[in-house]
Amino acid sequence: MTDLLKYRFSNTACLLLLVFLVSCKMDPEQLIKNSNVGGALGTSYSIIYLSDQELDFQREIDSVFNVMNQSLSTYIPTSDISKINQGDPDITVDQMFREVFDLSKDIYSKTDGYFDPTVGALVNAWGFGPGKKVPLDSIKVDSIMRLVGLNKVQLKENNKIVKEHSNIYLDFNAIAKGYAIDRLAKMMDEKGIDDYLLEVGGELIGKGINQIKQKQWVVGIDDPQVEEGRRLKILIALEDKALASSGNYRKFRMDSITGKKYVHTIDPKTGYTKNANTLGVTVLANSCAEADAYATAFMAMDLDKTLEFLSNQNNLEAYVIYLDATGQTKEYMTEGFKKVILD
Repeated sequence: MTDLLKYRFSNTACLLLLVFLVSCKMDPEQLIKNSNVGGALGTSYSIIYLSDQELDFQREIDSVFNVMNQSLSTYIPTSDISKINQGDPDITVDQMFREVFDLSKDIYSKTDGYFDPTVGALVNAWGFGPGKKVPLDSIKVDSIMRLVGLNKVQLKENNKIVKEHSNIYLDFNAIAKGYAIDRLAKMMDEKGIDDYLLEVGGELIGKGINQIKQKQWVVGIDDPQVEEGRRLKILIALEDKALASSGNYRKFRMDSITGKKYVHTIDPKTGYTKNANTLGVTVLANSCAEADAYATAFMAMDLDKTLEFLSNQNNLEAYVIYLDATGQTKEYMTEGFKKVILD
């Protein structure tokens, strides 16, 4: 065969393959919306995935949550992290634990310690965790602060945790939901699902589009100034991105004696709950674990530090709702976030 004939044959074959692929693209009417809903990780989940046939991944979904609970749940006394928190030095952690730990270390370093999973002892003491709430004063807070700092915890090559102080309490709840969604997304990818929307406790990943409606996946951001019920602030298109939000508008505790409001965000620099002018933060990232962790860190940071941090990032987009010096509600959006807002 001459070079010219070979060239023509190759191009004809490529053209036929392209026509075949286009002709095999599923008609929206042939697609089926598969879904699973339920409760896990102390919250609810909603999972939507499109296919040309009826599917039910409930067993695989349950498996992801079960493995996560056994590895990372501080609410299960027999989990690996609970045993580590109880002082057991012989626990060999799994790959899931290592991935969460390593990512936490990375974000701890990049945020100058504002994302810190060792604030667990303070979370418990302030009454927001599974542990015992205790009366706190400046002396007690200073004492607990000796146990804070992810730099005081190491994960060795043998997959065992070494802590500078045996009472250091690890709590990955500020990254675990996001990581769970990443694991579910990986499962969907391995099963060849191209279009899905996964949500666990308000954190999300959207891949592809809603082929049935021929539209992007649309999600809403809550108004942080509505303490009871829900009201959406904005709608955004979520395509091949992860989203996580954090805010003080729902998770708080009122002292029954003084009536003082304690929000759930702990400042790892001071040990005290954070009553800042930042009301809520929503972060877009390539992974939901990252979005989850950074949203938590930005709630602990002062507003000016958050905005400075975002100005130096290429892989994060964010939407921040805050109060200015006069108490007026203001908004800040990165340029990338503005592009996904729907009118």
